[in-house]
Amino acid sequence: MSLVKPHGSDVLLPLLLEGEALAAEQTRAQGLKKVLISSRESGDLIMLGIGGFTPLTGFMGKDDWQSVCTNMTLSNGLFWPIPITLSTSVDVADTIALGEDVALVDSETGEIMGTMTVSEKYSIDKNLECQEVFRTTDAAHPGVKMVMEQGDVNLGGAVKVLSQGEFPTKYADTYMTPAQTRALFEEKGWKTIAAFQTRNPMHRSHEYLAKIAVEICDGVMIHSLLGALKPGDIPADVRQEAIGVLIDNYFKKDTVVQSGYPLDMRYAGPREALLHALFRQNYGCSHLIVGRDHAGVGDYYGPFDAQYIFDELPKDALITQPLKIDWTFWCNACGGMASTKTCPHEEHNHVKVSGTKLRKALSEDEEVPENFSRPEVLEVLRKYYAGIAKEDRAKVELKGHSAK
Repeated sequence: MSLVKPHGSDVLLPLLLEGEALAAEQTRAQGLKKVLISSRESGDLIMLGIGGFTPLTGFMGKDDWQSVCTNMTLSNGLFWPIPITLSTSVDVADTIALGEDVALVDSETGEIMGTMTVSEKYSIDKNLECQEVFRTTDAAHPGVKMVMEQGDVNLGGAVKVLSQGEFPTKYADTYMTPAQTRALFEEKGWKTIAAFQTRNPMHRSHEYLAKIAVEICDGVMIHSLLGALKPGDIPADVRQEAIGVLIDNYFKKDTVVQSGYPLDMRYAGPREALLHALFRQNYGCSHLIVGRDHAGVGDYYGPFDAQYIFDELPKDALITQPLKIDWTFWCNACGGMASTKTCPHEEHNHVKVSGTKLRKALSEDEEVPENFSRPEVLEVLRKYYAGIAKEDRAKVELKGHSAK
């Protein structure tokens, strides 16, 4: 038995140039028309570059966009749950001819991230995309807000990727490409690997989920999102440190690896859970842990909608399968972690933990019980929140000083 195949392909299809080809394209890109891309688009481009979005060859054209929104497949029938698109303004689009090559420039850093041969220019129904992908058109939803604020014209076409941005250097200890994780799994002799998706530090319920997976699979990859989050979420470097101390102190050696990937959160709930499973297949994972409110935000999705959606897929849509785990909690009567499937005690015995609750307690400097989170993890997080409080105090003092 070997690792799962990449999605829709026998091999990974990375679009990142190297060596002489990279140097030549970087030089050529300097003379091309520049198109600014958002943080989300930059992350998508990097995933195209490292093979995380195998077998895509670039940003989607209109037929693929339409089919993904309404059918969760590319126009050729291959399963794909969320559009991977690039947008710009009408004014910029009008200056670009079909077949023209353009340079894709990160709007925040100014770095040329790739080049694209523009084969399509098309407008989309943003309300349709939001309703299908996010199940809402409410502008308060961060994913809806992202789509509504993007340019009015989508550019479709094949890309050449020139950079992985800051990720390989800023997160040198954890950032890995699909080729690297596959090589690591093979080196360890792992055949079945469960991915644990997180945008939060891991509390006791997360730890319990990962340990259930360790019992079932050869190993677990704790796979953190390293891209942009919504305001109030804990930054990736703090999260990585907190996860690291948890692994060092509470997991058996060589059962868990920590890694990270370059996407922004879309907060698409069930649809994003499917995308998480798809690209984890490219990373070599046979399973994805899907617990409560996977990739959700607010009250837009039911607590287990992200599990139910896998039941709607055709059997051959994905090789990577969900590990569906029920609501987990600390039970005072059991004296340990449990789930609704294993615990016979009444709900008043249950201490239900969530990332939101933990962030609230820490930000308000409240006491956090040990059945919420491990002390080593809390130490890392308290240090972060103390730093924020100090910054806020400094801002208040500076404002007061300038008002005098």
